[in-house]
Amino acid sequence: MTLLLTRGDLETVLEPETCLDALRDGFLNADVDADGVSIAGQRVRTDLPFPGTATALIPGLLPGVPAYTVKVNAKFPAARPALRGVICLHSGTDGALLALMDSATVTAWRTGLAAALGTHLLAGHADVVGVIGAGVQAELMVRGLGALRPRGALVVHDTSAERAAEFAARHGGRVLGSAAEIATAADVVLSATWSREPLLHLNDTRPGQHFTSLGVDEPGKAELAADLLDASLLVVDDRELASRVGVLRAADATLGEIVRCEHSGRTAESDRTVYAPVGMPWQDLAVAWTAYERAERDGIGRRIDLLA
Repeated sequence: MTLLLTRGDLETVLEPETCLDALRDGFLNADVDADGVSIAGQRVRTDLPFPGTATALIPGLLPGVPAYTVKVNAKFPAARPALRGVICLHSGTDGALLALMDSATVTAWRTGLAAALGTHLLAGHADVVGVIGAGVQAELMVRGLGALRPRGALVVHDTSAERAAEFAARHGGRVLGSAAEIATAADVVLSATWSREPLLHLNDTRPGQHFTSLGVDEPGKAELAADLLDASLLVVDDRELASRVGVLRAADATLGEIVRCEHSGRTAESDRTVYAPVGMPWQDLAVAWTAYERAERDGIGRRIDLLA
């Protein structure tokens, strides 16, 4: 039997603190399995004869977790939600399909919370947090950052004034009229958009700021200009994947290196820092396994027999 977990089921069983712990452990240990063997995750993407793309991430693996994930997503930027798909959680013993999960929810949680962790580890003081793109991933970034450190004031900008206003109301923030205004006001800037043109250049920023950009997960997407990246300490989640999708220069470090204290990260309050993650298959497993264990324990979800 396979456990089916909908968006509502996942939102019932997932908690930011538990997922943050699983993601931090993943950054510590994801490079090798229990036998010291490294199995690289793969990210396969293709254009479609429709207004969207198809992406698959395989395999999600973590030491100590007796399962793996395969994720298949459709990304249609003009749709709401823009991302739809399924995560398959398979037994590592016999390949049995343990669970099917809504991938949009798992992706939002793992992307937003991993970004919050990277922001927390790289950013200096954060009297004001700025958000560019008031979608579900920004929601999880703000929630996750709030679980890791005092947040301070919040400012938000979105191409949809209504969406920006609703986001600001939920988090006690205020709306600003442009990305540049966000960079002027904020110490930490969190961006999660579909932009294919840089939203911020070096002259929009000041020393000491931190920027987390989620808009680098596909070729052609770019939220931060090359001159800003060149002037910053640039951290990614995976060097090879970041290069493949078009991050504009070689990274200075990975977040795993920061978590394992193999790289010092920010060394002065005046440093500009950037975290630009692509998204790793093991991150899907970290959140999916957390959800599966809690759902099994609490009797959440519905069981289906795909072989019937």
